Amino acid sequence: MDAPEDPLPPVIYTMENKPIVTCAGDQNLFTSIYPTLSQQLPREPMEWRSDSFTIVDRSYGRAPKMIHLESNFVQFKEELLPKEGNKALLTFPFLHIYWTECCDTEVYKATVKDDLTKWQNVLKAYSSVDWLIVVVENDAKKKNKTNILPRTSIVDKIRNDFCNKQSDRCVVLSDPLKDSSRTQESWNAFLTKLRTLLLMSFTKNLGKFEDDMRTLREKRTEPGWSFCEYFMVQEELAFVFEMLQQFEDALVQYDELDALFSQYVVNFGAGDGANWLTFFCQPVKSWNGLILRKPIDMEKRELIQRQEATLLDLRSYLFSRQCTLLLFLQRPWEVAQRALELLHSCVQELKLLEVSVPPGALDCWVFLSCLEVLQRIEGCCDRAQIDSNIAHTVGLWSYATEKLKSLGYLCGLVSEKGPNSEDLNRTVDLLAGLGAERPETANTAQSPYKKLKEALSSVEAFEKHYLDLSHATIEMFTSIGRIRSAKLVGKDLAEFYMRKKSPQKAEMYLQGALKNYLAEGWALPITHTRKQLAECQKRLGQIENYLQTSSLLASDQHLTADEREYFCREILSFASQQTDSPDSLLAGIPQKVKFTVTTGHYTVKNGDSLQLSNVDAMLILCPEENRAVIYSNTREKVSDALLRVQSSDKVTSISLPAAPTYHLIEFELEVLSLPSAPAAGGESTLLGVTEPHGKHKDTQKTGHCMATTDHKVSIDCPWSIYSTVIALTFSMPFRTTHSLLSSGTRKYVQVCVQNLSELDFQLSDSRLVDTHDSTDLRLIPLNTESEQCIHSRQAVFFVWELKWTQEPPPSLHCRFSTGFSPASEEQLSISLKPYTYEFQVENFFTLYNVRAEISPPPGTEHCRTGSLCSLDVSITRLSDLLEVDKDEALTESDEYFSTKLMYEVVDNSSNWAVCGKSSGVISMPVTAQATHRVHMEVMPLFAGYLPLPDVRLFKYLPHHSAQSSQLDADSWIENDSLSVDKHVDDQLDSGSVKSRGSVHSAASSEHKGLPMPRLRALPPGQAFNSSAGTQVLVIPSKDDHVLEVSVT
Repeated sequence: MDAPEDPLPPVIYTMENKPIVTCAGDQNLFTSIYPTLSQQLPREPMEWRSDSFTIVDRSYGRAPKMIHLESNFVQFKEELLPKEGNKALLTFPFLHIYWTECCDTEVYKATVKDDLTKWQNVLKAYSSVDWLIVVVENDAKKKNKTNILPRTSIVDKIRNDFCNKQSDRCVVLSDPLKDSSRTQESWNAFLTKLRTLLLMSFTKNLGKFEDDMRTLREKRTEPGWSFCEYFMVQEELAFVFEMLQQFEDALVQYDELDALFSQYVVNFGAGDGANWLTFFCQPVKSWNGLILRKPIDMEKRELIQRQEATLLDLRSYLFSRQCTLLLFLQRPWEVAQRALELLHSCVQELKLLEVSVPPGALDCWVFLSCLEVLQRIEGCCDRAQIDSNIAHTVGLWSYATEKLKSLGYLCGLVSEKGPNSEDLNRTVDLLAGLGAERPETANTAQSPYKKLKEALSSVEAFEKHYLDLSHATIEMFTSIGRIRSAKLVGKDLAEFYMRKKSPQKAEMYLQGALKNYLAEGWALPITHTRKQLAECQKRLGQIENYLQTSSLLASDQHLTADEREYFCREILSFASQQTDSPDSLLAGIPQKVKFTVTTGHYTVKNGDSLQLSNVDAMLILCPEENRAVIYSNTREKVSDALLRVQSSDKVTSISLPAAPTYHLIEFELEVLSLPSAPAAGGESTLLGVTEPHGKHKDTQKTGHCMATTDHKVSIDCPWSIYSTVIALTFSMPFRTTHSLLSSGTRKYVQVCVQNLSELDFQLSDSRLVDTHDSTDLRLIPLNTESEQCIHSRQAVFFVWELKWTQEPPPSLHCRFSTGFSPASEEQLSISLKPYTYEFQVENFFTLYNVRAEISPPPGTEHCRTGSLCSLDVSITRLSDLLEVDKDEALTESDEYFSTKLMYEVVDNSSNWAVCGKSSGVISMPVTAQATHRVHMEVMPLFAGYLPLPDVRLFKYLPHHSAQSSQLDADSWIENDSLSVDKHVDDQLDSGSVKSRGSVHSAASSEHKGLPMPRLRALPPGQAFNSSAGTQVLVIPSKDDHVLEVSVT
C-alpha cells in the first residue's frame, strides 16, 4: 500500500486490484490511522444483496453474498474523478473521505470549512454523491486547547454546513489510536458505516454500469457496432467482480462473451454475417498456443482493444481468463473439459469464417494448447489428484497425440525416406510461426514449445515423442475402462508402424482392435481394420492368415465390388503360388542346402576354397564323404570330385575341385538351425511359439503359419575381394500352446503340440517339470504311451494332473520337453536336442463353485416358451483364506474375512430373457463351504433343449483403491458392459425384461463424475461352473402358431 502523502496511481489489470477510496483533508492524520484501518476493514464480512443482473437473464437478482471488503486508499485528486462516458470501473473511486481532527472554531472557520467547500464543489462538478466526512476526536490534543468549543459543536457545524439532510455522512472517530472500550465502539461504528457506504456505492455504480452495458449490447444490430469495444466494457465488469473476489460472477461475464461471439460465428456460417466479424477473418500468422501462466495476457488484450486480434488471439485470451477464474474456484477439471471443447470448436470456427491457415499451423496451435492446459493443471494439483482424475484429462492427451501425428505426416517425419526439401521448408515455416519462446517457460525443461520444436527436429525425436504420447494415452484410456478409445489410438500406432516398415509391431494393435470391434459388433470398423490387418499379414509373409482375412474381405458387403474382386484375385494368386512353391528349410533337424558356384571367366584351381563364416545359431555339418559335380554351361555333367570340408570355431572351409571357366560347381551341405534362446518370461523357447500371455512380442506370429528365423552367412571366394552374403530362412515346425483344465478342485495342465510342417515326426520321452522344484507339488502324466507319432498338420495333446500336499502355490512355472525326430526310417547322423516349451500358470486353484438350476413354474412339469421360470444360482466358497485372496477387496470382521464379488447372469445366445435383477454385488465370507444363493426369473424364448445362461464372477474392488479413477460421460458410454451399485451389499436392479448383455446399461447419470469401483475378472481356474453343459427341456406354448426350435 502506498503512503497517502506520496500516492502512486492504482495498478490496473492485476490480481491485486482493490476498490479505490480517495482521502482528502488532513493527510498526516490519515497516515497515522491507516495501518489500523487497513487491518480492521476486511475482518468482518458484509452481506451484499446486489440488484444488478446478468446480461443474458435479468429475471432474477444475484443471490446475497458475504464479502470481505478491502480498499486502495489514495490521496484525493481531481483527475481521479471519472469523466462522462468513462467505462473503466477499475479506476473508478467508489467513495471519497474527508479527514479532519479540527476542534477549534476559529481554525474551522479559517481553513477547514473552505477546504471542505472546495472538496464538495469538485465532487458536485463530477456528480459524485458517494462521500463521507470523518471527524477524529483526540483527548490529548483537546487538553492543549484552552479556548475550544465542545466537540459536538464542530460536528454539528459540519453537518449543518455540508450534510443538510444527510447527517449520517459525518461520523466521529474517538481516540482511534487508544486501546479502550470507547475507542473500540467508535471504530466499530465507523467501520460499519464505511462498509455500508462502499456496498451502496458498488450496488449503485455497478447497476448503472450494467444498464449502460445492456444498452450497448442492444445496439449490436446497428451499423458500426464493435464487438471488441463491447468486449472491453463487459470485461471491465468482470474485473470488478474479480476485484471483489466474486469469481463466479466474473466467470459469468466471460461465458456470456463466449456465447455471444460463438452465436455470431454460427450465424456467419448460415449466411447472416456481421461486419465486425471481418476483423477476425484475417489470415493466421502466429500459432503459439494458449497462454495460461499469467493472470492476464496484456499483449493479446491490447490486440483486441485495437481491433487487430485474430480469431485465435481472441479465443486464447478469453479462455486464459476463464481458466484463471476456474482455478480460483478450485475447478481444475472443468478447465480440462472446457479446453477440449474450445480446441474442437476453434477448428470449426476457422472453417466457418473461411480463415486462411497455413497447413499444419492449426495442428501446432492445438498441440501446444493441449500441453499448456495439462501442465497448468499439473501445477496446481498433486499427483494423487491427477491420477484419480485421468478421465478429465485423457481427452487432451489423445488430441495432442492426434495432432502430433498429423504434423509428423505433414513434415515427412514418417515417410520411408525421411523428409525431403519441401518437407524441411514446411517445418521451418511452422517453427517460425511459433515465434520466440515466452519468458515464463524459457527456463522450463519440458515446456510445450521445447517439446514441439524437438519433436519436429528429426525423425528419431518425432518417433520418441509420438510413441511416448501414444503409449501414455492408451494406458490412461485403459485404466478408466475406455477400451474402444484405447484401441483407436492403437490403430493409429499400427498405421505409424506400417509406414515405418515394422508390420510385426503393428499387428498386435490391429488384432486387439479387431477383437474389440468383433465383440461389440461394429461392422464398418471391423471392415476397415481387416483391410489394415490384411496388408500387415501380407508384409509379414503370414500367407495362411492373409488368405483367411482376404476371404472374409472378399465376402464383406461393406466393401465395393472392385475391392472384393481384388481380394478374390489375391486368394487365387497365392493359392497358385503355394502349389508351385517348394518346402522351406525346417529348424531343429538337419537340412540339405544346395550351393552352386559359377566360375565365370575365372579358372578354379586345386587348393581354391570357399570360406563360410559360422553362425552361432546354425551348424554346418561335416559328413565323412561329400562330392561335388561339375557341369558345363549347357548343364552337361563333366565330372565329379570329392569335396573336402573342414570346420573351425569361426570358419568352415570348403576345398573346391578344379574347374575351367564358365562352368558350374554344385554341391550340398547339411545345416542345422539351432533356435534362439527363450525370451524373458518364457513365452517362446526353441522351436515353440506359444500363445502370447500379456504383451505381444514383436516377433510373435499368430495363426497357423510357421514362424521363421533368418541366418545370414558370409562367403569369401578367391576370385573376389568382396564377401557374398546369403540369407537362409528356417521355419519352426512346431507351435505349442497350453491351457488349464478344471474339474471341481482337481486341476489339469494340457499342452498342445501342433505340427505345422509337411513332415511327420516321432515324439518321445515327453515330460512336464516344475522349474521351481516344489516338493509339495506332483505332476502326474495321463499319457501312457512313451512314443507318439505327430502327422503333418495335426496336433498331439499331453495332459498332467496337478496334485499338492499343502496349500497350492500362487503360480506354477513349468517346462515341457519332448524328444523328436523325423518319422522316416533314415537314421540321423547326430542326436537332436529335445524340444522345450516354458510357460507359467497363475492363480489356478479353484476358489468358488457356481451352480445354476432352472425350475418350471409351479404346477407344470416342463418350462414353456414365454412363461417365467425360476433360476436359482448358488455360489460356494471351496477353501479358507489363501494368499491369493489378500487384495484390496478383502475386509476383516470380528468373526471372519470377507471379500466383495459381483455376479452377472447373461445369455449371449439369446435363448433366455433375464428378468428383473440379473447382476449384483455380494459380500462373500472367505470360509470353506460358505454359500450365497440368488433367485431370479428367466423366460425361455425358444423351444428345445436350451443351455443354461452363463453365470460370471468378478472381483469387486473398492473405489478408494490406489488405481481407482473417475469416469466421465464418455467412460460410461464405453463401459456399457460394466455395472456397479453405490450400495455394496445391494443387488443391482437391471430394469425390466432384458436379454443378452443388456443388463449392463443400468448405469445412470447420478454416477457421473463420481469415483467408481472397478471389476476384475477372476482367472479361469478360480471359478468352476458345475452346471456347464447342462440343458433344460423347453416345450412350445400351446397357442403358438409358428414353432421355433433351437438346436444346440
